[in-house]
Amino acid sequence: MAQTVGRNIAAPLLFLNLIMYLIVIGFASWAVNRFVDGQTNHPSLGGNGATHFFLTFALLASVVGVISKFAGANHIRAWRSDSLAAAASSSLIAWALTALAFGFACKEINIGGWRGWRLRVVEAFIIILTFTQLLYVLLIHAGMYSSKYGPGYRDMDYAGTGAGGMAGGDPAYKGTAGGVPGSRVV
Repeated sequence: MAQTVGRNIAAPLLFLNLIMYLIVIGFASWAVNRFVDGQTNHPSLGGNGATHFFLTFALLASVVGVISKFAGANHIRAWRSDSLAAAASSSLIAWALTALAFGFACKEINIGGWRGWRLRVVEAFIIILTFTQLLYVLLIHAGMYSSKYGPGYRDMDYAGTGAGGMAGGDPAYKGTAGGVPGSRVV
């Protein structure tokens, strides 16, 4: 029970972030499509000088965020220190890109001007995702401070078992004790 405290909190947050990243992908890709087609005067789009940069980084952060949720789901399922490295590194990169998009969202809001409702939705979701993704990163790293919150980088509960599950054996050794019978391999 104590080993699942971090897992029980991180799993719903992972699902929430996944859904929010997918929503941002949908709205940001729609807005980028309007920009590419030259329809910047669309009533649901609008924007200012920071809009192009904001949409580019929002789309990039969302795609990396969705991919990092796949590694995170694998880590939540396995909940071991060997899956922690992939989940932690990909979620940290997704958070960094989301924080960069957050900066452009703040700049876009600060510049002002007409921004359509879809663009404001993308801004709001990026601002919310910046904080929820940071919380998710902190939750999966909580095992470094105490093992009751999850696996840490130094936890090796499953290490040290060799051939046949015997402790102290070589983990790369998978053969029998003397070679393969009936062959020239010794």
